[in-house]
Amino acid sequence: MTDERELQLAENLGAVRDRLSAACRAAGRKPDEVNLIVVTKTYPAADVLRLVALGVTDVGENRDQEAAEKAAEVVELGGRVRWHFVGQLQRNKCRSVVRYADMVHSVDSVRLATALAVAAKSRDLPLDTLVQVSLDGDASRGGAVEDQAEPDIALDRVLECVAAADGLALRGLMAVAPLGWQPDRAFARLAAIAASVRAKYPQAVLLSAGMSGDVEQAIQHGATHVRLGSAVLGNRASLM
Repeated sequence: MTDERELQLAENLGAVRDRLSAACRAAGRKPDEVNLIVVTKTYPAADVLRLVALGVTDVGENRDQEAAEKAAEVVELGGRVRWHFVGQLQRNKCRSVVRYADMVHSVDSVRLATALAVAAKSRDLPLDTLVQVSLDGDASRGGAVEDQAEPDIALDRVLECVAAADGLALRGLMAVAPLGWQPDRAFARLAAIAASVRAKYPQAVLLSAGMSGDVEQAIQHGATHVRLGSAVLGNRASLM
């Protein structure tokens, strides 16, 4: 039986899908070129199951402690989704994350890539991995940096490490628009970096970019995965 919460999610999800379709048309792209990841942080497993019933196939989380418990609960209740870890990842959480995540979006150092690769050896298949890029060179907010002298966070070194790791599969890049930057500027820079990366790593075709406030610009510049939360799930406080 459909409950009131599912009806609300269906309405929100329909509006988001319409928005993404319009953005794809404006960019001259097909809607099926862009994958919606619904970020469910702070929302319960029950909402993930409702989303599954509405046709959502990909959900995102940014804290391992919450994500690990939620993923286990969803599986126990019969839900099947692809889990995306989209937040900054600590090396000591890698062994937990590889147990449930289908893709990690936020690898931004050689040390993290190495730890994740070791943990991922426990999996049957390599872990789909995106390298997070710092578009403004401020690594304190996450992201590997182009033309960086420090080897651990140099973009070329991180890409090389992920590509060479047996437990990981380099699939592309992720980025967040820097504070104070116009989205068009940010995602145009990301697109240029991505083109350069694909010239060396042809398998790195995915581009995770775009959230509620800038998803249209991200799609215009080639995003293949967009990460939206409140636009679908609404205001958490109003659901209590």
